[in-house]
Amino acid sequence: MDPKWNEDLPIYRQLRDRVVAMMLEGVLNDGDALPSVRNVAAEYRLNPLTVLKGYQELVDEGLVEKKRGRGMFVTEGARKQLLKDERKRFINKEWPKVSATIKRLGLSADELLSEIDESPSSAGSKEGDDG
Repeated sequence: MDPKWNEDLPIYRQLRDRVVAMMLEGVLNDGDALPSVRNVAAEYRLNPLTVLKGYQELVDEGLVEKKRGRGMFVTEGARKQLLKDERKRFINKEWPKVSATIKRLGLSADELLSEIDESPSSAGSKEGDDG
């Protein structure tokens, strides 16, 4: 997790978002234990209650479950549910803005796809495919 915090969003929410990103990226998988509240608080110099509040949001969303005396664990199907929810959110909230910008700039699908192929992140993944 990145130790830099954004001033515009509560830290507990940023912590929740970082754990979600780790799930979506496959860093945390179904059944995996989350780092302990105590460890996260110490490592990032946060109040344990802040960490607990971020984790509690994940519990409330059904993405994480508490196991008494053992810690918190990613629930089965959490990544699949997150992908479904994030895709829906992107299509409903982000895509209309992106689409309007594309139209305003007169970009074609071919231009956009060529930019994806040339982006640094996709170039890095192509190198790994060759080896």
